Amino acid sequence: MTAPLKAVDGTPDLPALMTELAAGARRAARALAIAPTEQKNAALAAMAAAIRASVPAILAANAEDVAEAKASGATTAFVDRLALNEARVAAMADGIDVVRGITDPVGKVTEKWQRPNGMTIERVRVPLGVVAVIFESRPNVLADAGALCLKSGNAVILRGGSDSFRSCRAIHACLVQGLNEAGLPAEAITLVPTRDRDAVGLLLTGLHGGVDVIVPRGGKSLVARVEAEARVPVFAHLEGVNHVYVDKAAKPDMAKTIVLNAKMRRPGVCGAAETLLVDRSAADTQLKPLVTMLLDAGCEVRGDAEVQRADARVKPATDEDWATEYEDAIIAAKVVNGVDDAIAHIEKYGSHHTDAVVTEDDSVARKFLSEVDSAIVLHNASTQFADGGEFGFGAEIGIATGKFHARGPVGVDQLTSFKYRVHGTGQTRP
Repeated sequence: MTAPLKAVDGTPDLPALMTELAAGARRAARALAIAPTEQKNAALAAMAAAIRASVPAILAANAEDVAEAKASGATTAFVDRLALNEARVAAMADGIDVVRGITDPVGKVTEKWQRPNGMTIERVRVPLGVVAVIFESRPNVLADAGALCLKSGNAVILRGGSDSFRSCRAIHACLVQGLNEAGLPAEAITLVPTRDRDAVGLLLTGLHGGVDVIVPRGGKSLVARVEAEARVPVFAHLEGVNHVYVDKAAKPDMAKTIVLNAKMRRPGVCGAAETLLVDRSAADTQLKPLVTMLLDAGCEVRGDAEVQRADARVKPATDEDWATEYEDAIIAAKVVNGVDDAIAHIEKYGSHHTDAVVTEDDSVARKFLSEVDSAIVLHNASTQFADGGEFGFGAEIGIATGKFHARGPVGVDQLTSFKYRVHGTGQTRP
């Protein structure tokens, strides 16, 4: 097997390193495309075991990253995204086990038909090839992406944020151990071994055909850069400007529970609610309890005039607030004239990521689910369910907000394409 690439921080030959890295991933992709399910599953089992056995090393590396982030003035929400604990590391290993149990999509015949001339045509799932995942602070993305790409027969090049560099290296070592134990090439899951930001730009070039698709997992500026500069297809994971609309027919206790969870369970994740919309017909009974609950839970509320009247602690909202992904304990709140007004607001300011309606009126729910043009729409459930694990995918590489190829949580099925197999008995075309 090829020796692992060494970090090159401070050296001038980054282009050569990245080209070599992509070439290795391409070789690994060809091996993975024909690897039997049993071998891939053996690697995944070994990866999960290695992570469980390496908890002290992973947490020690993460502690250094967290300390560095705090010293540089990182926000509480940022540190929450970066920080690992025993439960979060265990969840990474558990997620790999779930991915292992998912049906292997590679080679699955999704359609089959026979033509009048006797030829049989099959549409069959195949891997994409080499996937590059560029992510920021959350080190668990590395384990998720590595497991999903392996199960779907893809090699992956991972470029984590500089803030999580040590954590990623510790997790990556566990994944490579799993590959080695199963006899699969170590280059199947490659971590870019440098913090040099120029590595991102080189990945975006496609590295001379070495990369087939790029998945950005991070904030708006990262996604915007990737979409602007990438020379290969992108699964866009746009910001999560997510909404919860509380309808006049919502149960008050359910509305409070959902809104609090959607915003405050983990304010820094992409599925967190960023805007609360309340039906004017329910404002007299619903608005003040919801706003007061959020404020008392430590959430800053920025609202329109009616929301400000509900509680003196509410700050005035600006036009910018309606389109902001705070990734923090901050929420914008507005009173709207029913479901049509809520849908119009979401269409104007939302990011087509995840939006929820709380109502007992089935007609309102159907209208919201039908007309809100987002990758994920929910009825009477928290936006924090915007997660591949919660969808039964085991994990996710991201939430794709575009409409081509993949939309919503990107799991193993979304990491495959297809080809047609045609079986004949000597037919020629007249």
